[in-house]
Amino acid sequence: MAGIYSVSQVNSYIKNMFAQDFALNRISVRGEVSNCKYHTSGHIYFTLKDKTGTLSAVMFASQRRGLSFQMAEGQQVVVEGSVDVYERDGKYQLYARKIQQEGLGDLFARFQKLRDELEEMGMFSPEYKQPIPHYARTVGVVTASTGAAIRDIMNISARRNPYVQLVLCPALVQGQGAAESIASGIRRLDAMGLDVLIVGRGGGSIEDLWAFNEELVARAIFECRTPVISAVGHETDVTIADYVADLRAPTPSAAAELAVFDYARFAGQMELYEAAFTRSLGRRLEQCRYRINQYRLRFQIHDPIRQIHERRQQLADWEDQMGQILEQKLMTAKHRLALASGRLHGLSPLERISGGFGFVTGESGARIAHVRDVREDEVITVRISDGSLKARVLERTLQQQEDGREG
Repeated sequence: MAGIYSVSQVNSYIKNMFAQDFALNRISVRGEVSNCKYHTSGHIYFTLKDKTGTLSAVMFASQRRGLSFQMAEGQQVVVEGSVDVYERDGKYQLYARKIQQEGLGDLFARFQKLRDELEEMGMFSPEYKQPIPHYARTVGVVTASTGAAIRDIMNISARRNPYVQLVLCPALVQGQGAAESIASGIRRLDAMGLDVLIVGRGGGSIEDLWAFNEELVARAIFECRTPVISAVGHETDVTIADYVADLRAPTPSAAAELAVFDYARFAGQMELYEAAFTRSLGRRLEQCRYRINQYRLRFQIHDPIRQIHERRQQLADWEDQMGQILEQKLMTAKHRLALASGRLHGLSPLERISGGFGFVTGESGARIAHVRDVREDEVITVRISDGSLKARVLERTLQQQEDGREG
């Protein structure tokens, strides 16, 4: 029986065979870049392909000085390096030391050609982009029913908003008939009147994603009346569907976050709005109460009945004041009258008569103040305190004035 070897021994033997082969130690390989990924460690993993085969390749971070451009899907390159075996997996791959760009691969050239044609037709124009609804209740998904994309979308949707309804239209996302299946799924979901559609799949090489670069899919997205979010591959993957869609998401998970609003956050915002509204309403009510009180006070101040009462009180005060003024004036007048009466009484003839004097009048009734006012033999009347006397003038005697003249 032949010797039995372990897997590690076989892989080590094959690795030694590769190491001893001079042609494989210094080799240049021409091919089209596919499935290119820049790792966080700085290594670049990619695949070289031609019409009939593929070759895995890697360029380590320490060799990046041998790369003078950014690698991307569809580039035609020449890779210098060595072919060796990775013992752990038992797979051989090309370890690149230098990469030179030759031109564009066939698929990438087709991609650019269709992209330029559709752009010239205006299918990428921003004026045709529809806004994505902020609060979608129904979300349609066009993708494979068994892929990681639908699971990610379902998980994120359930976490963000369990009340959103997901409607899946299973479709082929790569291979023969994939473009027709995707376009048909878009049209079927569009006819259902949903709020938003997610069209996409997980990552892959440019060949795997090629169905989303077909004109048939681009036209289905462009003609869709429902807003469409494209979610094809990884963040670095760009397809024609991304250009035509109303919004591009870097991954299916990101598309779910864009399409399904966060209910918990929404509810929290509603609580904040409610609290703010309640505070604002309370302030408005307080302001209204204050204004009502102000108006009530103003009304009380300008109340007609109150004004009438005030006027009545004012008139009563004026009446009292006028009475006091009249009384004071009357007392003053009485006092003045008393003074005048006293003076008049002092000048009264009757007062003089009562003091022993008499009041003498002539025949005409005029008062006789001087002797010369009386004629001899004239009848005069003398009034005294208890009556009057009639007398006849028998004689007149004029009193001599001190100055010697007759008074």
